[in-house]
Amino acid sequence: MKVVRIATLLASLALLPSLGLAASGSSAASGAPGWVTQISSHTAVPELMIAIDKDSQTFFMFTKKSPLEVSRKLPCTTGSAPGDKMREGDMRTPEGVYFVEEKVPGKLDFGLYGDHAFSLNYPNPIDRLKGKTGHGIWIHGRGKQFVSNDTRGCVALTAQDISALNGHIPFGTPVVIAKKLSWTKDAGSSEQTAHLLAERVRHWASDWQKKSDHFFDYFQPEKFAQTEGVSFSAFKNNKLGIFSRQPWIHVMVDNVRVIQGPDYWVTTFEQYYRTQDLISAVGKRFYWQKDKDGAWRIVGGEYTEASPGLEARYLSTKRADVERLLKGWLEAWLAADVDKYIAYYAEDASNGKQSNAKAMRDYKAALWTAKTPTRIAADKVEVAMHQKGFKVSFVQTYEDSAGQSDKGLKTLVIAPKGDSYVILSETWSKM
Repeated sequence: MKVVRIATLLASLALLPSLGLAASGSSAASGAPGWVTQISSHTAVPELMIAIDKDSQTFFMFTKKSPLEVSRKLPCTTGSAPGDKMREGDMRTPEGVYFVEEKVPGKLDFGLYGDHAFSLNYPNPIDRLKGKTGHGIWIHGRGKQFVSNDTRGCVALTAQDISALNGHIPFGTPVVIAKKLSWTKDAGSSEQTAHLLAERVRHWASDWQKKSDHFFDYFQPEKFAQTEGVSFSAFKNNKLGIFSRQPWIHVMVDNVRVIQGPDYWVTTFEQYYRTQDLISAVGKRFYWQKDKDGAWRIVGGEYTEASPGLEARYLSTKRADVERLLKGWLEAWLAADVDKYIAYYAEDASNGKQSNAKAMRDYKAALWTAKTPTRIAADKVEVAMHQKGFKVSFVQTYEDSAGQSDKGLKTLVIAPKGDSYVILSETWSKM
């Protein structure tokens, strides 16, 4: 599956800053500049990643096993011309952060590509900002004689090595390509920036959910418009329209990872987005650069696939919210605090007998004057999706001061309201 830009459909690996130095090897011998970096371990490092050292013609596969470890180290060959790729046909391998898009389908020319090839998302949003051109950058095999610096810009492994990797390079695997790289098991100084950007993603999601104007401050308008091919005003007006139409928005982000490139960072994460009208579960990438004031801003993005089970994770997080609502509602009921109890309901809430909160309040006030609750319990609570929010079902046990008791199945439909929820309707059936 190929990724698409964010606006079209409307982490962290730590890398030390680019040194801008020529290192030893064929590229250095030609005097070609390039990205020299060090890969380090920290809390947001991806679980799996690939790194290419162009100078030493080495392919690394890293796995996070507290700390980062090299699981494979293989010879590779890259572009026949030294330096970073700038234009189509320049025979150079690009340098930066890329991601595996898909396994290239169909039968391949064995001599050129071996039996397997995996496409990368070159040019990425930063490449487009820099005016880089070209396409079709792959990681593939090589059936013919294997020599260094022998591709048109791709990264090639021996036919045997690419076959051994088949099935071990999933869609979305990050690929760091540098002129020269090293790695360390230490977190290093990049931990601070990685943590900051991971938090920026979470705050961005929170401000989106709040429908806050601060949501737009996370973007660098001119660059974002350039990489997405849509004016920032159009992007903003579309979002503001959604904010005004939707009574609530939920945005959950999970599995946030951060990767550093030559002059940018990439955050990857999974996003569960929900309104009354739409549910989407996707993966996302944001490309960040510092603006003139030194603040990190989003300059481009891509959609990817989310892993299975994202909706279940969303429901799990919301279950805790629902249980807090139930606890407060039951406590207010048991205390016969009619004002606090009715505050949990929407103004137009219904319970099968009363059709609004005022009528419900009058009924409860009269009832609790004659007899007050002495025991209320909610057992076997189940939370499910509902178009207006959530459906909460449980076994309700009730006793009052007059000695009356009952047991039945209670179902509440609740809707988000601000940071909490209100009850829209309730039904009860005797067990």
